Formats: sequence, C-alpha cells, structure tokens
Amino acid sequence: MDVLAPLYQYLFRWVIAPVSEQFLGLFDLNGRLCIAFLFTSYAVAYGLFRVRRSRGLTDARSFWQFIGGNRVHLHPSALLDYRYYFVRAILRVVLVVPIVGLVDPYVLRSGDYMRFFTHLWGARVQVEEHLALTLAYGLGVFLVQDFIHYWAHRAYHSRYLWAFHKVHHSAPVLVPVTASRVHFIEKMIERLIDIVFLSAFAGLFWYACGGEISRYTLFGVTYVVFILNALAANLRHSHVWLSFGPVVEHVLNSPAQHQIHHSDAPRHFNKNFGINLSLWDWMFGTLYVTQSQPEAIRFGTGEADHERYLTVYSLIVTPFVETARKLRKTRRPPSIISTIEKGNTAPLNLWERACSRRRRHIQH
Repeated sequence: MDVLAPLYQYLFRWVIAPVSEQFLGLFDLNGRLCIAFLFTSYAVAYGLFRVRRSRGLTDARSFWQFIGGNRVHLHPSALLDYRYYFVRAILRVVLVVPIVGLVDPYVLRSGDYMRFFTHLWGARVQVEEHLALTLAYGLGVFLVQDFIHYWAHRAYHSRYLWAFHKVHHSAPVLVPVTASRVHFIEKMIERLIDIVFLSAFAGLFWYACGGEISRYTLFGVTYVVFILNALAANLRHSHVWLSFGPVVEHVLNSPAQHQIHHSDAPRHFNKNFGINLSLWDWMFGTLYVTQSQPEAIRFGTGEADHERYLTVYSLIVTPFVETARKLRKTRRPPSIISTIEKGNTAPLNLWERACSRRRRHIQH
C-alpha cells in the first residue's frame, strides 16, 4: 500500500483533481459552459424553433433536429471536443499554470502600478466606494479585456500563431464545448496579456480613486460577462442561426456573426474577431453583419484538414509540427535549381558572372 501511495498522490494531483474540477466547472457561473447558461441558450434556441416552425421557416421536425441532432452532437469532432474538454484541465495544471508562474514574478501587478503612480504623481485621497464607481470599474475591466482579446484574436490568425489557433477552427461541427477546443499555447498567451493589461488598468483606476475598488458582480461574476453569457452566448458555437440585426451587430457579437468567423468560405475570412463586442470589428474594419435569413456555411479549415485533427494527440502536437515546418522553410535559402525551375534565372546569371570573374582571376 505504501508503494502505491506516491502513485495515487501523483494521479490525484495531476489527473483526478483537475478532471473533477473541470466537471464541477459545469456548475460554476464563472464559466460560459455553466449548466445555467447552457439552459438559457437552448431556451432561446427553443423559442427560435417555435417561431420559425410556425412561420414555415425551418424543415426541422423536432427541436433536437433543429439544433443539429445526432449528426452534430454525436459527430466525431463533437465527441473529440467532449474528451478534450477534460484533457485541457490536465494541460492547464501540468503546463499552463507552471509556465505562467515562471513569468509571473517578472510581471507588474495592479499594486505595483499603484505604487509607481503614487511615487510619480503623489498620493491621492481615498474616495468613498459606491455603486456607480464599482459599476464603472467592472465595465472598464470588461472593455479592456474584450479589447485586448480582439487584438489577440487577430494575432492568432497571423502566420506563426495560426497553427495553434487553427486547432479551434478545425472543428467541422460546432457544439458549445467547442469553445474549449483551444491549444494550451493560446491559453498561456491569453493569461499573460490579461495579467499585464488588466493589472495596468486596475492600478491606474485604483490610483485615481486613491485606493482599491471592488468590481460589482452578480453571483461572483463580473456583471457584464454574466449578462452576456446568459443571453445565448453558447449558441455562438452551435448550428442555431441567431442574428441580432444590422444595428445591434455593430456593437454586440451575435451567434451568427461568430459562426461566420468559423466559416471556411473566402468571403468570410478575417471577419468578426470580437469576443463579446463587435464594436472593435466595426472600428477596425473587420465587421461582417448578418441577416435574419441563415447563410449556407461550412465550418472548419477545409477538407485537407478533416483527417488531421481526429485525436487529442493531434490537437496538441500538430501545431508544433506545422510551426517547425514553417520555420525550416523560412530559414532554408532557395536552391539555384529550384529557383530556375520556377522561371527565375537571376541566380543562374549571378552564378555565371561569379564563375567568369573567377576564371579571369586565375588566368591573370
């Protein structure tokens, strides 16, 4: 028994505890995949089903068929997402938290910024905390976080980070848990930028107020996030088309807009990077507004990738393989023969001139 005790402790710390915590997360209002938010999202979907069925706008004979049925929720990609949801909990404990922890001592926190501003501009008188102030602080945190996540999302679509973000886009069907199909490298980047930018904002806000201010929360969750999660946020990763209309979609990101972002059609590329707000897409030219009429969309990253992301192993390892391949291609200079085969004879001419100069030098 004593021999097995260390093994049990290891399994409990790195496997059992993280997986159990991830399961309990389904009942935690701090996460979008909370059962309560899933219920509200599908309650909205059911209302859409009844309205569209009464108007003859859907061929679905049941609500289960309307939201995708077995072809979506029991699709191999969806089953992979269900497994990866728990594996990601292990990756968080084994990799994300320790690696972020290594960087953490070198990152300024809100208290550090507060002390810096106090030293720079002098101390301020503590203002009395009241509802308007806590509401403003909570709104500010939400706006800053949503803004930096918009730009981070755009960065994930760049050349070298795309291989890691592609894991999320590789899903050919969308279910709410697809939101958790995120590579751990992406989660590490997200954690670090949150620490840096939110700490800076909090430090500046607290300094202006003369001391720490708490955020107004609902059930322990930032009130803006709570409201948006309750308003059908889980339908973003689903096959239920819900458009907010052209006016609202200039500010709030609708489920239909995020489904457009997952489309593999060229006309939808690099559109709707916003997480909760589409305001940033509107401001920076990446907005795609949807209509009430559903668009024909195929999710995923193309047929060539359908066979590449079928296992948990491939979701974790494939991005590293693709990135290494890109780096090798970047560092490897093109050979003269391959360049000539592409129709560029300039290297050959340079080579001939170099040989001619060498021959003249030898003759003299």
